[in-house]
Amino acid sequence: MAEAPAFDELFRLAKRSAVHLEMRDGYMPSDPEYIAWRDGARGTSRYLDHEASPWLALMRDTVGRGVSVQRARIVSEPVTDYIRFEHHVTAGNVEAGEQVRWLPRRRASDLALPGNDFWLFDDTLVVFLHFTGDGELSPDGDEERTADPAAIRLCSTAFESVWERAVPHDEFELV
Repeated sequence: MAEAPAFDELFRLAKRSAVHLEMRDGYMPSDPEYIAWRDGARGTSRYLDHEASPWLALMRDTVGRGVSVQRARIVSEPVTDYIRFEHHVTAGNVEAGEQVRWLPRRRASDLALPGNDFWLFDDTLVVFLHFTGDGELSPDGDEERTADPAAIRLCSTAFESVWERAVPHDEFELV
């Protein structure tokens, strides 16, 4: 059996689309970039630097090949400090070619959503992401991959429902 491709390789293998649904109000509180932002650094994050960020380079390359990369975030209001940080650094994602939208959680109450954040690649593979209660990556395995048609259908439908209601990044105002 062939070894599964590394996570970043999934973007290089994508032919049409990579969509991401985020539903937490905080991630990786130990991230040095977040800690620096929280402590007052506002313009220096590597998440804004296309030369220093492997993620932004990957997104630029992926979008440059014609793959649509969309990210939707469901957030509670008022937003957490982490979401304020995420909103701040999203300019880098947008400049790299990602399309990003935000949906206030109160507007998602009637949507059927999976239990975990996920990436869906070309409507053929779902990668569920697992976090601890405080937002760190799970030490028991930070991802779960499936090509199960029911999971793909759930995630595709959930993402499209959120995307339709969500506000584009440049129009979303933090509350």
